[in-house]
Amino acid sequence: MSNFRAGFVGLIGEPNAGKSTLMNFLVQEKVSIVTPKPQTTRRRIHGIHTQQEGLVQGQIIFVDSPGLIHAKEGLNAFLEYEALEVIRESDVLVAVLSVDTEKKETLEEILNLIVKSKKPWFAVITKADLRDKAHRVLILKEMLNNLGAKHFTLSMKETEYQEARQDILDHAISLLPVTERPLYEDDIFTTETLRQLACEIVREKCFEFCHQEIPYNMAVRSILFDEHSKKVPHVSLEILVAKENHKGMVIGKGGENLKKIGSEARKGIEKIMGEKIFLDIKVTCRENWYKNLHIMKELGYFHEKNRTKNK
Repeated sequence: MSNFRAGFVGLIGEPNAGKSTLMNFLVQEKVSIVTPKPQTTRRRIHGIHTQQEGLVQGQIIFVDSPGLIHAKEGLNAFLEYEALEVIRESDVLVAVLSVDTEKKETLEEILNLIVKSKKPWFAVITKADLRDKAHRVLILKEMLNNLGAKHFTLSMKETEYQEARQDILDHAISLLPVTERPLYEDDIFTTETLRQLACEIVREKCFEFCHQEIPYNMAVRSILFDEHSKKVPHVSLEILVAKENHKGMVIGKGGENLKKIGSEARKGIEKIMGEKIFLDIKVTCRENWYKNLHIMKELGYFHEKNRTKNK
């Protein structure tokens, strides 16, 4: 394996640029949740692609990150930290640039951060087939050409995605350091646990069936994950909301909305587990939970800068 390469490839971009969709496609598994709403991803998620055959052999640990934002406290400060940590800790960076972006200044800021990191990098332009956005594709390509950056353009059309996928994977591997062996077993596609995946799937369905600011002010945590229950695995999860009146909105009249969330989430969890499960979801109010360091730490939305910024 003298030419085998492996390492971490960070996906960097603004909220809703298509980072999670891109990673899921490249890994060919549902690793990150995807919604049409911005800032769905809250922490670093790893998706792993290994190729042991062909001219280019290696293992990529893609790192999906929250969209780059600026914040001083609470959950948003954690999101900013997570995105910046991906830049600091990755071996290679991918600028994920959407033609749907309104502000050129936002794209310039992202590119400046990546260039300043002095890491090997390239760009992927997403949503290139959106109507009336062709001029933005040209603008993005000009920006990247001025930086001397390698770039790939992806549309939402499946056939075009497939044509570019292997090119992106091969190029990413070529930029990674040479290693003696893969960093992970070649049959692993994520470092996420089943508990974490289940919580993320429920949160994805909350984005789908809840509206306004509610999904942004909620979190999901695991209460029980019993894979050895007598009949079927028993999964018990808790949706945390930040305001008492949000409970009723999540549950819905006669519990109908929560039933929709539960039904769709159960299908997603069963798909990744490969078997039927019993899913129980309850909704609890923890007033302004995103300002509570104890709860934030329990949910994994914590680093030492949270403590400093919230003092």
